[in-house]
Amino acid sequence: MDDAAQKKVDEIIDRYIGQEGFLIQLLLDLQSEFNCIPKETVSHLCERLKVPRSQVYRIASFYKAMSLSPAGRHTIQICMGTACQVRGSQRILDLTESRLRIKQGETTPDSAFTLKRVNCIGCCSMGPVIMIDKNHHGSVTSEGVDLILGQYD
Repeated sequence: MDDAAQKKVDEIIDRYIGQEGFLIQLLLDLQSEFNCIPKETVSHLCERLKVPRSQVYRIASFYKAMSLSPAGRHTIQICMGTACQVRGSQRILDLTESRLRIKQGETTPDSAFTLKRVNCIGCCSMGPVIMIDKNHHGSVTSEGVDLILGQYD
């Protein structure tokens, strides 16, 4: 971890010193800052807070909002809920995997995209739905996948 990253980690940790029950929120803050929770950050965090690595890894691996491996600049979530599946979300997922040349759960080699399959985005009437970062794209067709992906670098 370089000096700038360590300084940022220390700033985040310092916000929570003296509080109770803050570990989940602290990890979410690290996730937000670094787009993942880097292993060297976990080591430093455990040393500073005197918490076992197993506790940090258990939390970070349980919550889908956290990742221990680097994610792409853009996160693509494809809804696989019932309403979306009935309208062809599996085809949309397969096509997106093919276009990006990765499987769900992976990140493109250029770190542009991380592809995730999610159970429900909550836009059932718009299905099938792709969410990229915080942008919802509804009623996605096979033809629309390339247009949507083309909007992001």
